[in-house]
Amino acid sequence: MGELREMYEQAGSADGMPADTELYSALIWAEKNVEVLDAATDEVRRAAALKRVWLWQYLREQIDRHQLQAVDHARSAGAEWTQLTSPLAVGAASAAYNKTQRMRTSTLTDGSPEGKPVRRTPEAVAQAQRRIAAAARAQRRREDEARRRHVLTERIARQLLEHRTALVQDAEVTDWLDEVAAVLVDCRTPTQQVSLATYVAATVRALKQVEQRTARSAAATAEAGLALAAAMALQDEA
Repeated sequence: MGELREMYEQAGSADGMPADTELYSALIWAEKNVEVLDAATDEVRRAAALKRVWLWQYLREQIDRHQLQAVDHARSAGAEWTQLTSPLAVGAASAAYNKTQRMRTSTLTDGSPEGKPVRRTPEAVAQAQRRIAAAARAQRRREDEARRRHVLTERIARQLLEHRTALVQDAEVTDWLDEVAAVLVDCRTPTQQVSLATYVAATVRALKQVEQRTARSAAATAEAGLALAAAMALQDEA
């Protein structure tokens, strides 16, 4: 869009052209003001027109994806297929369903880095859907594991703080336990959860260094020893 704007500016003027982020409006402006390019060479006019073709194609490719999201949101909110006939410009509920399926197919990609559209064959579509489903399952497993690990990290962090007076501490251990205590007060966001895991890991490293330096356990009580062992096991699992 910036290149198209520059062509209009060099040929005469781009005054009034909407911002690049307002792509649809900017393309409409370029279409209505095509006479600005009359004084330009055929090469410039051709290049500008090709830019418009390319940008319209880009918009066309976005439509199905966004309309499909709207359909999915409507369905999840309880909309019947009969209620989607008019919005989708079809005459029957079955046609609304079929059109949605075609849109869903058009948004599939082959999984390549370029994200090329899937060929409209049943086999290619089925393969893409299986790949997407597998990726979704893998993502859910990662999210479940992250939740499990955070719950465990939080529990271990509380145990370390509960028995901190029974842990042999130096300045570094004390500083890291203070960081754990500070973030544990309100640990809800992903950033806070990552910080908690980082501080617990740093505490464990500092306590291990104490043990290596003193040649004895960093825990003075059995309860503190269990908390430290759990924290070390969590880090070994990472």
